Amino acid sequence: MSTVAPPASRALARRHDVRTGLFIGGDWEDAATTFPVLDPATGEVIAEVANGGPVDALRALDAAAGAQDAWRHMAPRARADLFHRAHGVLVERSAAIAEVMTLESGKPLAEARAEVELSLGFFLWYAEQIAHLHGTYAEGSRGGYRIITTHQPVGPSLLITPWNFPLLMIARKAGAALAAGCTVIVKSAKETPLTCALFVEALQDAGFPGGVINLVHTTGSAAVSAAVMADPRLRKVSFTGSTAVGSALLAQAAPGVVNASMELGGDGPFIVLDDADLDLAAEQAVICKFRNAGQACVAANRIIVHESVADAFTERFLAATRRLTVGNGFDPGIDVGPIISAAQRELVGHLVDELRDADAELLLGGEPVPGDGFFFQPTVFRVDDATAAVTRKELFAPIATIYRATSTADAIRFANDTRYGLASYVFTRDVSRAIAVSERLEFGMVGINRGIMADPAASFGGVKSSGLGREGGHDGIREFLEPQYLALTVNEAEALR
Repeated sequence: MSTVAPPASRALARRHDVRTGLFIGGDWEDAATTFPVLDPATGEVIAEVANGGPVDALRALDAAAGAQDAWRHMAPRARADLFHRAHGVLVERSAAIAEVMTLESGKPLAEARAEVELSLGFFLWYAEQIAHLHGTYAEGSRGGYRIITTHQPVGPSLLITPWNFPLLMIARKAGAALAAGCTVIVKSAKETPLTCALFVEALQDAGFPGGVINLVHTTGSAAVSAAVMADPRLRKVSFTGSTAVGSALLAQAAPGVVNASMELGGDGPFIVLDDADLDLAAEQAVICKFRNAGQACVAANRIIVHESVADAFTERFLAATRRLTVGNGFDPGIDVGPIISAAQRELVGHLVDELRDADAELLLGGEPVPGDGFFFQPTVFRVDDATAAVTRKELFAPIATIYRATSTADAIRFANDTRYGLASYVFTRDVSRAIAVSERLEFGMVGINRGIMADPAASFGGVKSSGLGREGGHDGIREFLEPQYLALTVNEAEALR
């Protein structure tokens, strides 16, 4: 498969030279210690990456704070030109980025390539918004002055990215922050630091000034985040990950009233109504459930099917799931890659045990795949007891659970019976029904007759315990801007004399 170049500062990942140091103030540098990055398809070490700590993170904040004023006042067109240059570099390196992503995350190469394409779409979207951030102008309600509203960058921002979509998350977060005029400190996921490094190096090579983007790898995420969050110079945190960690970060943000965006856990209901196109619903459910081996916050967590079509849907879903091929993402024809780590695969096994304890019926799979790597069979359960504790968990695994609903109202009730509110899905042939059901779902996003929703022009985010704020669309860049109101006195009598 792949080997590692000995120097700590660089690694050779599938013949692609990748920097493995920290990036602070425009320079790559080593750290006192390193940590290993594993290929989850083989369990082999593919790189040793610089292990930063709180001191390194604060130096990154020093650099970001020092560069903030110049970056925020760079002319919009000049900043947009840098973005377009970086986009070109990323396009040129897209094949290498996809291969490195597959190597460290395990996702099939086709999925990695699709993620690169979507990520570049987000980055280009933000590039095109930079010169079009408009304010408003109005006459004061009592006359004699004008109301001018504009927007200012919120300031140095901490971006904490997850391992399951390592390029998409940094492109979506850093793209918005940098476009808004904020400097950033990126904390990569320890499982997938190499993809982040390739993104940052592309921006460096495109000419982004030193200190504007900084990258810290670490195995001590809690200590690093706590140090930066306690510093009054930090004005924004954007996090994607678990609700538990997001809650902890919000607590850290409270003393300094740090602006926070949170994209947290999901418990996505995938509703199949009695008039749905069952072939389409089964096809989309397989994609929505097993993409990235089920390791996605927007995955179909609970497949809720009207009882009149439940057997027919289940038959189609099982047939499609049986056709999935599990294996190393670099092999041709692979649909499902490995779980990210041995520890995570063990948790998948515990979920299977919980479902069995809840008297759920195992229809397919249920076992780890023997051999090298951290593979697990695509697994399907039929669940009759919708009150079991496991039915309220985010599975984050290649485990599908199918429930029966007695009516549309019953499906909506069960869909909303969760603390989460990120993504949901509705399948029906009736447009009026689709709208009526969607409006009653307590989720930030609803996919109607489709299992994939991410788009640069769309606002991505959830409600309830699934988070705060939005990424993408026109809202994404405004997450990193603060409105400013200017009251301008206008003495019309004097001016018109």
